[in-house]
Amino acid sequence: MTLPASHPAVKVKKPIQTKFRMPVFNWVALKPSQIDGTVFTELNDEKVLQELDMSDFEEQFKTKAQGPALDISALKVKATQKAPSKVTLMESNRAKNLAITLRKGGRSIQDICTAIETYDQQALSLDFLELLLRFLPTEYERTLIGKFEREQQPPEELSDEDQFMIRFSKIPRLAERMNVMIFLGNFNDTAQLLMPQLNAIIAASMSLKSSSKLRNILEIVLAFGNYMNSSKRGAAYGFRLQSLDALLEMKSTDRKQTLLHYLVRVITEKYPELTGFHTELHFLDKAGSVSLDSVLQDVRSLQQGMELTRKEFMRQDDSPVLKEFLKANSEVMEKLQADSKTAKEAYESAVEYFGENPKNSPPTTFFPMFMRFIRAYKKAEQDIELWKKQEAAAKEAESSPNGSEDQLDTKSPMQKARRQQMDMIAELKKKQMVKEPLIYEGKDGAIEDIISALKTVPFTARTGKRSSRLFCDASFNEESPL
Repeated sequence: MTLPASHPAVKVKKPIQTKFRMPVFNWVALKPSQIDGTVFTELNDEKVLQELDMSDFEEQFKTKAQGPALDISALKVKATQKAPSKVTLMESNRAKNLAITLRKGGRSIQDICTAIETYDQQALSLDFLELLLRFLPTEYERTLIGKFEREQQPPEELSDEDQFMIRFSKIPRLAERMNVMIFLGNFNDTAQLLMPQLNAIIAASMSLKSSSKLRNILEIVLAFGNYMNSSKRGAAYGFRLQSLDALLEMKSTDRKQTLLHYLVRVITEKYPELTGFHTELHFLDKAGSVSLDSVLQDVRSLQQGMELTRKEFMRQDDSPVLKEFLKANSEVMEKLQADSKTAKEAYESAVEYFGENPKNSPPTTFFPMFMRFIRAYKKAEQDIELWKKQEAAAKEAESSPNGSEDQLDTKSPMQKARRQQMDMIAELKKKQMVKEPLIYEGKDGAIEDIISALKTVPFTARTGKRSSRLFCDASFNEESPL
């Protein structure tokens, strides 16, 4: 195998020959040309394999290849674009809708227009302003208004909606004023909504990239994956993060544990300092719900609104409303811009660091991959702890059966029922040994009733915990909380 000349620092990995035939771990492997600048250039999976005795791993996972991995490639959702709604003239539905809007405002024509001219946010609600923005006079309506005024027709002949439109159209820079008013009213709420989202992206991205424990765990995953695959598919130099989900799909020969269970055991025994790796990761859940593109667009919209407000203030610097707003919120806007730039850079850096592409890996896809892994890891730890307790209880029961039976009186009703069944069976065996006649088959079917009763009561271990299902199918519930 010859590596490209542009990657001289990447050490060639030799295929690993295993004693038994190992299943194929269905990860998405990365080539040497794909790991430049990523976490995988810092990993030494061959060193991990030198530190571990892999004979036990081979013994437990020697099996035929598992089914094909689930293709978790991101689906590109094509956004549907709504066609602009057709605007009707004032004579028809537009006039009717304007009448409904004006009734919602609950103020006179003059009061509404004066409030817009003075940027009076107390007089008009944001909802009303946003509705009214849809009724900015069209060129055709302005033409009709001009003709009406030239003909000097009496305004009383017009409907209330037409009279409002005439007064409305006389406000200088009407569209700019209304957009500024809406911007002023929304700014604080929008800023308070965007800041924590940006902070979550920054914190989550930086914590992932700086976590040494996470790097070491990925190194162990890479080592085991190459141990299973390199002789058949060649050595991998890294893997896509979606491959972490495949740790739950790979099961041992006896189907009692997943590959993740085994890795958790190895980490607990050989690398105990890594067990709390998730404590180094912060705000993954919050960052995973952020649409970064939308947040960045909202910040740009706020900046555009701020620039429009400044222009309006420069046109009429006697507006105390605009002056006070700019004084109070200019620094807030600057911080939002700085945070949005930091969030974008931190996120893209983190995504690229883990070998992913920022263009097709949004936060809603990227962070949940780590969240699922953390949930599954914790669940595996819980399973292993439960299995240990069950094994210990079983050994104790075998070593001191009389003592454990004496304790049954203090246990659950199910355990007491089990004790009674055992006593009944012992009594039947005793009678058979001394050749005493059993209950006759024809006598009310009593023996059949006993057997049926025994079959209907499920076996319950002395610990009072169900273990058989856990051992046979150690699966994960991905919806469990972190």
